[in-house]
Amino acid sequence: MEKEMQKKIKILKDGPYLVTGQVKLSEKIITSKGKGYVYTEGRTFPQSKTYTLCRCGKSKNPPFCDGAHSKCDFKGEETASKVNFDERAELFIGPDLDMKDDHRCAFARFCHRNDGTAWELIGQSDDPKLKEEAIKAASECPAGRLVAVEKNGNDIEPEYEPEIVILQDPERGVSCGIFVKGGIPLQSADGSLYETRNRVVLCRCGESNNKPFCDATHVNIKYLDEKQ
Repeated sequence: MEKEMQKKIKILKDGPYLVTGQVKLSEKIITSKGKGYVYTEGRTFPQSKTYTLCRCGKSKNPPFCDGAHSKCDFKGEETASKVNFDERAELFIGPDLDMKDDHRCAFARFCHRNDGTAWELIGQSDDPKLKEEAIKAASECPAGRLVAVEKNGNDIEPEYEPEIVILQDPERGVSCGIFVKGGIPLQSADGSLYETRNRVVLCRCGESNNKPFCDATHVNIKYLDEKQ
């Protein structure tokens, strides 16, 4: 019986993300609903044991790599800190719920709910309804920037199966980053590992100042898939 390859994302030097281990690939569209946001289904992609995802933003076959990084002389140097989330994050204290915030924003806006932002809701977490909303506002942040924390110190995380989701944001007229769910290991081009997390968003426009992670630069440069 063929041994299953480990699920992993390997960053290739000045090149794409190499995904191994039969990781499910899908597309979701960030869609406004009331004062908040939900995901709706996007395109269906072919599934494969191994595939490469564009990191330079120039592929003519997004989200897959087509070798464009070589032609455009892409400089994909990783600049993000490898310090663990808990050491980087600021702690916001609320009456019945706290929240960690590492300020790595992908501008997905799921921290906005009908009753306020995650930060406002944390401050009103002695109200059971608003506490529940605060947990959703933090937990639905795809970048993992926000993590709700119970007063006993336990982090609250959604249960995700390993999956890679290509994000689109038609409200802003842009294509977004790569939402990595379910604790898929991320390996640097130098062979070292980033902290394995339940939620991160990787840059695919090629212009983030915090590579490999998305820093919302796609909004400023109006990045749009060639096929969009």
